[in-house]
Amino acid sequence: MEGKSHFPTSVEDLYFPSQELGSISSVLSSLRKSTLSITNRLLSIEDDAQFVQHVSDHYALPLIANERCGSWYIPPHRKAGSAYFKSTDGHTGQWKFSLRRLNLQLLDLVAKHGGCVIVDSTRRGKSMPDALSKTVPIWCAVLNRALFPEKTAYHPVQFARDFLGPSEESQIEKRIDEHVQAFEGLKLDLDHLKSTAGKPFQLLWVTREHPFPNLPEGDDAHTIILCSASKRVHGAEMSEGGYIQGAGDDAEAWAYGLTPPVFWQNKDKILNTEESELPSLIAQLIEEHASNADIEPATLIPPTQNIFIMRSPKFESTIDSRYVLIDCNAQSLPEPSAKRMNLGLVPGKLGSRNLRKSLDGVHQFISSILEKDSSQHILVIDDSGKDLAVGVVLMLLCSFFNEQGEYHNPTPRKPLNKDFIRQRLAWITSAKSDANPSRATLQSVNSFLMERPI
Repeated sequence: MEGKSHFPTSVEDLYFPSQELGSISSVLSSLRKSTLSITNRLLSIEDDAQFVQHVSDHYALPLIANERCGSWYIPPHRKAGSAYFKSTDGHTGQWKFSLRRLNLQLLDLVAKHGGCVIVDSTRRGKSMPDALSKTVPIWCAVLNRALFPEKTAYHPVQFARDFLGPSEESQIEKRIDEHVQAFEGLKLDLDHLKSTAGKPFQLLWVTREHPFPNLPEGDDAHTIILCSASKRVHGAEMSEGGYIQGAGDDAEAWAYGLTPPVFWQNKDKILNTEESELPSLIAQLIEEHASNADIEPATLIPPTQNIFIMRSPKFESTIDSRYVLIDCNAQSLPEPSAKRMNLGLVPGKLGSRNLRKSLDGVHQFISSILEKDSSQHILVIDDSGKDLAVGVVLMLLCSFFNEQGEYHNPTPRKPLNKDFIRQRLAWITSAKSDANPSRATLQSVNSFLMERPI
């Protein structure tokens, strides 16, 4: 009897391994997905945070988070403050000094401690984010030239050694003088800023590959250390045993709303929870954190004595009755009020665009109040305290206050230009460093102020 043939004699006899294992691409995709789990990301962040704290301890300098990424790598009890340097400002061909993100809140802290460590990270493929390699060096050069014109040794842009090409360094250097002119055009009190800073700034870069370079000799400048928190991954994450470079850099894509404060407050509980149960646990922890969150105090916008801004509190009963209140998000009141105006704007682009339609009513409302009592305290709130409220406050500052921050009768009316509006915006960002009005919000304010007489 002939044995059974091992060769297929029909299509049905054909065997494809993919029928059992799936395609190679789907297998790799599944492996990568498991590697990029929430737990692996948070463990990677914890590992990077340990390095960051070693850097702080080594140099005996406080930790500053470059938001939003940097806060993931600093336990809240170690965080001395925040900075807002965007990598996009340093991208090739951009090389900007942001007039909206002045980061002047750093001056006092750096002077007090003799320096600081600014923490950021970047995803696979790079050892340092553009914020640390270009945006901060541009900022540092601008402030050194504007505040310390006599300290010429600190005027050139300071770059990490052998990181950028000579052509890009040269092109960045050529733009600094125009950035200085733009900064000076804000008409801030440069003497006060110089007194606050005390000394010019010098930069030092720390990475996992070059962790502890020596501090520059001498005591003529404050040292700002730029720390890139993550190890550089050259291959896929699977080759790193689950370690994920720059996990905090794209948290919106994986964190289910988890924030750095909630993570650090509940770190052990989160890391000991099964992956499948994490989304529901995170939702629960976020809700608990929101209910227990401290009330954010209102921020005064100097040089005025009566214009304030803050994030909407959970309970309006916590708002002091001395304020006239403008709530950017709450629905319109059924009856007019002498103490309150609701704008009914939704957060985001739609609300920012519709802000233009609301500003005339706000202008009339506040005009009638300040004409009767120019010292009346006015509080503007929105869900974040960073966007729509900033736009409303900007309109008020441009419309009703002179260079000294004093109320002035807005007649005779005169047109405004963008330089004037930028100067008033600098008042806000100097007082509230996390103010971050969207482009659409600023366009609405500019349209209102520039298309109608004031």
